[in-house]
Amino acid sequence: MVEIIVDGKSLRVEQGGNLLEACLEGGIYIPNLCHLKGMEEPPASCRLCLVEVEGEERPVTACTVKVAGPMVVRTNTPLVRELQRSALRLLLSAHLVDCAHCQANKRCALQDMAKFLQIGLKPKGLDQFLKEPEIDDSHPCLVYYPNRCVLCGRCIYVCKREHPRPMLSFAKRGFDTVVSLYGASDRIDLPCYTCSLCVDVCPVSALLRKT
Repeated sequence: MVEIIVDGKSLRVEQGGNLLEACLEGGIYIPNLCHLKGMEEPPASCRLCLVEVEGEERPVTACTVKVAGPMVVRTNTPLVRELQRSALRLLLSAHLVDCAHCQANKRCALQDMAKFLQIGLKPKGLDQFLKEPEIDDSHPCLVYYPNRCVLCGRCIYVCKREHPRPMLSFAKRGFDTVVSLYGASDRIDLPCYTCSLCVDVCPVSALLRKT
């Protein structure tokens, strides 16, 4: 075990442990979307879990930092907050904000982060980029809402982790990127009939089971 200091608070954490997980378990909230506990190679794609680590020239993603010894970490500096707010605004510019009709309402990661970072869910000064169609129901078990999706990759990660032939992957590029349902309708041995891990880990209800 080693001691790290986070925002002036002392935490005893396991050598080689994940910094983001250590902070969250120590009661220090850091906004994050794409990380799941136990990931060996976190994608750091959401760029929300930035922190300042003493000795580093610029903020780093906490999910990719392994605790290698005593550290001094700051999660709430003006620069960190500015970068986190910018990252969240960019996410929201490609997100359909329709909380009243969304199954994630009141338990949504975006709502929690917007409240924590003190910004509105409909950022001003940014054009909005939405995808078509708004709903993809081609999968026999799942319904996908591209304009809710934050492309965190959690669903893809758990699908690859649990199934030798994963059903989900990213497709297309840039603002057109979506989660591909992999032609699952052509398979008769589809594990999705009994597995709903992708739905369970989605932070914004972009994937739902068909009823």
